[in-house]
Amino acid sequence: MKLTNPCIKEALLYKKLDSGVRCETCERLCKIAPDKLGFCKTRKNIDGKLYTLEYGDVGSFISANPMEKKPFYHFWPGSFALTVGTWSCNFRCPWCQNYHMSTRPPDPERCNYLSPEDFIGLVKAYDCQGTSISFNEPTLLLEYSLDVFDLAKEEGFYNTYVTNGYMTPKALKLLIEHGLDAMNIDIKGDDEAVREYCGGVDVNKIWRNASQAKKQGVWVEITTLIIPGVNEDEECLRSIASRIRRELGESTPWHVTQYYPAYKAIEIGLFRGRTPVELLERAWHIGKEEGLNYVYVGNVPDHRYDNTYCPNCNEPLIERSIFDVVSYRITEDKKCPICGESIPIIGEGKERITSVF
Repeated sequence: MKLTNPCIKEALLYKKLDSGVRCETCERLCKIAPDKLGFCKTRKNIDGKLYTLEYGDVGSFISANPMEKKPFYHFWPGSFALTVGTWSCNFRCPWCQNYHMSTRPPDPERCNYLSPEDFIGLVKAYDCQGTSISFNEPTLLLEYSLDVFDLAKEEGFYNTYVTNGYMTPKALKLLIEHGLDAMNIDIKGDDEAVREYCGGVDVNKIWRNASQAKKQGVWVEITTLIIPGVNEDEECLRSIASRIRRELGESTPWHVTQYYPAYKAIEIGLFRGRTPVELLERAWHIGKEEGLNYVYVGNVPDHRYDNTYCPNCNEPLIERSIFDVVSYRITEDKKCPICGESIPIIGEGKERITSVF
């Protein structure tokens, strides 16, 4: 393996052991023997050092995406972020809807390298307002993310992650220090569901990262893909909603989104159709009953619960159609125009919003 390959770069977070190295990028903390790969197959022990095999390997996965697609509903609504992803994942979710990326290890010999400088050039060329690392788990692009974030901040762009949230505290600290502005974090269920379906994952470490990011000034939104038979029972949904309120605050948006079978879902006996809309609406009501101000039904085009309402007077403030903002009635000082309630909104992509109050 040629170490001159631009996609092969020494990892930032690892510790040398007597019998190999320990990766400290995510909470799997893989112990990797010489010439072996970790769980995600993106990091390899080469001559006693740990290397990422996919630094900047994003050439096939580039898209100018609206914030609403992530989804981010309270962070730069109406704006676009240049979005990239790469290969593999540190989870093993059998319903993965991006499995064509997340289940494939990187191949450095077929690297589609995009330098951080060229990435920022594309942000400008596509008239985006920020960056997003997404599609597969962005933590696997940690080293690349930091270099991109540094350049983005110099140009006045925002930086976002759409993530499972399973990075180590060290990795999260680096991301924040280099300019991470917002995270949409998947909370896939309660402790039992996440441990069973995602490969032995400890969901409490995800909550820890969400809370720490929030405390450090990162905007956080939570997404839960509602899957019948996995996480749709009332106890599970109430536990997620109440924990969002307790640990992240009542104004943290919670997206309850519609599942459809993909990857190995049907093979292992999961629900064979889309999540019934009435289950999503029940999740919405549970979130509101647990004290959350902003709960959204996702993946159901033009659903009334896809809009933002004032938590005080219920005035419709932001109306959406699929990924478009079609009506925006929040005042310039981020308040409801009817009752004056303060609405948590970070930034505005006004040139892409149909109407601004």
